[in-house]
Amino acid sequence: MIDRRSVPPLASERVKTRTLLLLALACGLAIMLAGAVFLFQLAGQDDVSEAVPIGEPVDVGDLTIEVEAADEADGVLSVGIRIAGVDDPDGAAGFRLIASGRPIAPVDTDAPDACAATTVAESVCVVRFDVSSADGSSRVLFYERGEEQARWVLS
Repeated sequence: MIDRRSVPPLASERVKTRTLLLLALACGLAIMLAGAVFLFQLAGQDDVSEAVPIGEPVDVGDLTIEVEAADEADGVLSVGIRIAGVDDPDGAAGFRLIASGRPIAPVDTDAPDACAATTVAESVCVVRFDVSSADGSSRVLFYERGEEQARWVLS
């Protein structure tokens, strides 16, 4: 038989609930503190690279890239590129355009002068983007290779 004197009184149940509530409050505060520390770390980072001027070569990974010119006509932005550094069948796949805050993929990748494979020897090619549906005139070209990135402000 169970001796009723060994059973704790109901008051101890309130202590357990109060303890759980205090622990939950402490966990919530710890999560909020961790979030504040994370936001502080993000605020201190400067991930945006400086814009490369048109006509100036830049090294991105193992490639050297120079944007020679950009011309927009009939809703197509054509960007003349000089590229060299490494043999890579997908070397030019890292180009993307941000126009009016939206990413735009290259078009006409089958054109004879389109950027495709890269070689050690310097080559000149054209990357084209359909910007006919883009609002405004903001055009920023990005190239990413590995962990490195370059950006050009075209307009």
